[in-house]
Amino acid sequence: MFRFEHGEYLYLLALVPVLVLLFWIARRARSRALNRFGQPRTMERIMPDMSRYKHGLKLVFIVVALLFLIVGLANPQWGSRKESVTRRAVDVFIALDVSQSMLAEDIVPSRLERAKRFTSELVQKLKGERMGLILFAGNSYLQVPLTTDYAAVELMLRAANPEMVPTQGTAISDALELANNSFPEDNQNHRAVILISDGENHEEGALDMARTVRGDGTMLFSIGVGTPEGSFIPVVFRGQLDYKRDERGDPVTTRLNEAMLEDIADAGDGSYFNLLSGSDAVLEVLQTQIDRIEKRELEQQVFEEYDSYFQYFLMVALLFLILEFLVSYRKNEFMRGRDFFKT
Repeated sequence: MFRFEHGEYLYLLALVPVLVLLFWIARRARSRALNRFGQPRTMERIMPDMSRYKHGLKLVFIVVALLFLIVGLANPQWGSRKESVTRRAVDVFIALDVSQSMLAEDIVPSRLERAKRFTSELVQKLKGERMGLILFAGNSYLQVPLTTDYAAVELMLRAANPEMVPTQGTAISDALELANNSFPEDNQNHRAVILISDGENHEEGALDMARTVRGDGTMLFSIGVGTPEGSFIPVVFRGQLDYKRDERGDPVTTRLNEAMLEDIADAGDGSYFNLLSGSDAVLEVLQTQIDRIEKRELEQQVFEEYDSYFQYFLMVALLFLILEFLVSYRKNEFMRGRDFFKT
């Protein structure tokens, strides 16, 4: 495998055409100055030892040296070695509610955006654990299976929105069941589910599923997003901002169902948190409780060993700089009187 350790230095390659352009401009200015001083044949008699080609040769040496110097600064690396690394971790699934009620703006900028921001901070806080992401509304979907590729979790999290789930509603029981079934069969006691929702459950069985999840060895935490007073649900209708309405045409008010989320956390032997108490405080307490879960040993294959070869490129660059220094602007005896470009 090949890579550049510091690929940003390759942008310096843009200096090469600039250098060539400056040389061309300087060469034209020099020719014009000499022409003003005297005719070309006269100048050849005045400066018989001045080479016509060594200016270009010295430029070539400088350009080649610059190319190798830039590549050397970027540090080309080859090869990788597979190593087995043993680590201790807890398996954690984050179940994020993306139903339309999460678009309510009773907390700024909206429930969903606040939940996504909190989830992103949570992923950073729990680095070291294996994490997965489930999005749910009327149905549940496994977006990222358990992994230590936190960038993949972040990528799917940024794209999360209600349009990703065609069936609307809030089926908490389905989300809990999907998370429970997505854990490895050999992991019975080292796992947790973090449910992030406004608690508007539209289906029965959430509490029963929470008890089932806990019975299978999974701790369950719930995060409430929203306010008990609630807010309307903004929607775009015919290109204009409106609010979701009921059958009578009245705007629908969605409220945080804290009682439901608290009962789910109790049934899952975990804790309930409200984001209104502050993300930092919730993250600290949640991390502490996750850390109390017994961790299990995991063996991972890591590819991280690269050999650097920058020194060879720097040596070549130095060699061409020395050659450029040694080449004079005068003709040598072998070149005297010869024109190799004459046809």
